[in-house]
Amino acid sequence: MRLVCPKSLSLPDSPLFIYLPGMDGTGELLHRQINKLSCFFRVCCLSIPKDDCSNWNTLVSKTINLIKKELKHYSQASSVYLCGESFGGCLAIKLALKSPELVKKMILINPASSFTQRPLLSWGSELIQWVPDILHQTSTLGFLPFLVALGRIERKDYHTLLKAMQSVPPLVVSYRLRLLRNFNVDEAQLKQLTQPILTVASDSDYLLPSLAEGKRLVTCLPNSHLVVLHGSGHACLLETEVDLTNVLQKYNFLPFKTIAY
Repeated sequence: MRLVCPKSLSLPDSPLFIYLPGMDGTGELLHRQINKLSCFFRVCCLSIPKDDCSNWNTLVSKTINLIKKELKHYSQASSVYLCGESFGGCLAIKLALKSPELVKKMILINPASSFTQRPLLSWGSELIQWVPDILHQTSTLGFLPFLVALGRIERKDYHTLLKAMQSVPPLVVSYRLRLLRNFNVDEAQLKQLTQPILTVASDSDYLLPSLAEGKRLVTCLPNSHLVVLHGSGHACLLETEVDLTNVLQKYNFLPFKTIAY
């Protein structure tokens, strides 16, 4: 595991923006948002090896160590903004529970904490490991309409998403789905997260019940706001109309209020 920082230029004292990716683990699906975010943050994306089958505790510990190392290396950083998408949303919640002092603010984007509400996905997690690689490469095409609103993304991003999905072997996909099935953070634990938290939910997410989950989370999290992306799919950050920086600005989640970009 490592942190990849796509842009080296950032303003002095910029906070770290740590992006925790979906189940693909590549960190590459943030690329549309990076240029504008980099006006306000030092953006780093977590990259998880495609053969990594670490459990939650190991993933959390390794990620915390990487963040601490980045803070030490980038001594100008004043704080950490943690952004978790889908699978990464679950990782962000667990990380904030273990090391709350590290996280100044948190953004949860269609977090997969609602995974158990989709029984078919849960059962499928046991079957995927037996899918041959060649069939896995083909079957991912069928999942695309569930992952993204195809009419809202550019053709090149369609291929970026497909490549990210196909990069993870079936056995690892099955294991990470099992992690989601066993994700067990209860309401009492969620109430311990007192940082400002922005929960972003797509109302046209056909993979997970993200809108319902977003509404549930904001009732449990003491300092949370819900942002609804109308017409957006699960992988919303690839959509041309979604501007994460503007969303953060609207809800006062940017570290500086007046910067031209």
